[in-house]
Amino acid sequence: MGSAPGRGPGLGLGYFLLPAGGVLSLTGVITGDGTLTGLSWIMWLLGILLLLWNRSRRPADPRELAAAAAAGDARAVRGLRTLALTARAEGRPDAAERMLRQAAEAGDAESMWELGRLVEHRRGLPEAEPWFRMAADHGHTVAKRLFRPGGALHRDGAGPTG
Repeated sequence: MGSAPGRGPGLGLGYFLLPAGGVLSLTGVITGDGTLTGLSWIMWLLGILLLLWNRSRRPADPRELAAAAAAGDARAVRGLRTLALTARAEGRPDAAERMLRQAAEAGDAESMWELGRLVEHRRGLPEAEPWFRMAADHGHTVAKRLFRPGGALHRDGAGPTG
């Protein structure tokens, strides 16, 4: 499911069930419909339980994800990439680069692309080019546009033509 590493799918659902239960509760009180009120209590209870369950779960450990990614676990690779992108957004580029390298070494084209973007931002295009090329070789559509036929870097990315 599309949940963050270390978080279950119930986090978003819990945040949905609480206000939905409130609306049902209010509607049940206004209309005098006991069924809606009873259903609202179930929604409230499920929402609270999902939020508590997610709160008690242990966040993903980058070392465990890296080991699983190295062993070929595609879900762990995606989790590692997500943690890396979060680290980059939080201003921790060293941690982001380390995790993206691990995910890229596991063969993840999207991680290769993101690593190229991070390296380009930090150290320039010449150092990022191998990561972009690797991403292109692994089928990354946007990365493919950076190279002309024959493999020369097409700096403006307008397309792989002449």
